[in-house]
Amino acid sequence: MVKKVTISDVAKLAGVSKSTVSRYLNQGYISDKNAAIIKKAITDTGFKSNFFAARLKTKFNKLIGIVVPRIDSYSAGQTLAGINEILTQEQYQSIIVTSELDSTKEIQAIHQFNQQGVDAIIVISVGITQEKLSLMQQYSTPTIFVGQQHPDLNYIKLNDEKAGMLLGQHLEQCQFKNCVYLNVNKSDKAIGIERCQGFLQAFNGNVHFINTDFSFEHAYLHAPEILKFKPDVIVGATDNIALGVFKYLQEKNIKIPNDIAVAGFGGYPVSEISSPALTTISFNFKLLGKNAAFSILKLLVGKTFHSCLEDNFKLLIRSSTQL
Repeated sequence: MVKKVTISDVAKLAGVSKSTVSRYLNQGYISDKNAAIIKKAITDTGFKSNFFAARLKTKFNKLIGIVVPRIDSYSAGQTLAGINEILTQEQYQSIIVTSELDSTKEIQAIHQFNQQGVDAIIVISVGITQEKLSLMQQYSTPTIFVGQQHPDLNYIKLNDEKAGMLLGQHLEQCQFKNCVYLNVNKSDKAIGIERCQGFLQAFNGNVHFINTDFSFEHAYLHAPEILKFKPDVIVGATDNIALGVFKYLQEKNIKIPNDIAVAGFGGYPVSEISSPALTTISFNFKLLGKNAAFSILKLLVGKTFHSCLEDNFKLLIRSSTQL
């Protein structure tokens, strides 16, 4: 394990007091000689000077590092809101870094937080890679991954496979026979694999797959390709994807659901005000975030935490699948 470098480590190497190091970090007065010694000690230890260095005299900095995949995501935004609600109640502050759906940037953020000396890290993850697993073996900072699972990591996530089954069962009961499923990259195991597998377990009709990303615009551009399969139902791996196709169908005067039904996953507010309203699996992302925050606080005080899958979702049957 790589030990967190603290102000005490710097002071010991420099042969000065912690208060002297603190004055240096906060640009207070110290002699030129001591400044040079401390500067060298910081370089030698790899200590990262930052705005919370003055807090290092206490056991906890009261700072949690949070990695989010993107700032314009409803799911990430709601999860983050839940996390912050609990952390604020416990007088913790958050430092938020965006990975921009890039696994490499997610790894860089985790490494940076460990070097900065935050108390704990919550990662709303885009996927678990071998490189990420290797990184986690190097550090002892309590860390929880949200949205993805791996037996060697602390995680909390929604049961995407069960959610997929729930939507698949509904569409099977509606007697749809020919489905086009717009899926995301399988590097996102939760959405790209588990959610899809659950759907396939429950839906017995034909399923044609088209790969897209998470954007409304990309899904819209795929719509002409989708229609070649002559589907009676289209499923988006997220509501955003489903609504991108939704827009194209309406522009082409294709009636929903009479000509083609549409459904998604997420429960985004916009799915309720679309016309017709979108059938969707509504996830309680905010509750997921709260539970992630409660879990990281448990780890911080040495309590046992058990990784888990949560069933905080429900099927909202709306007009887009009701013939």
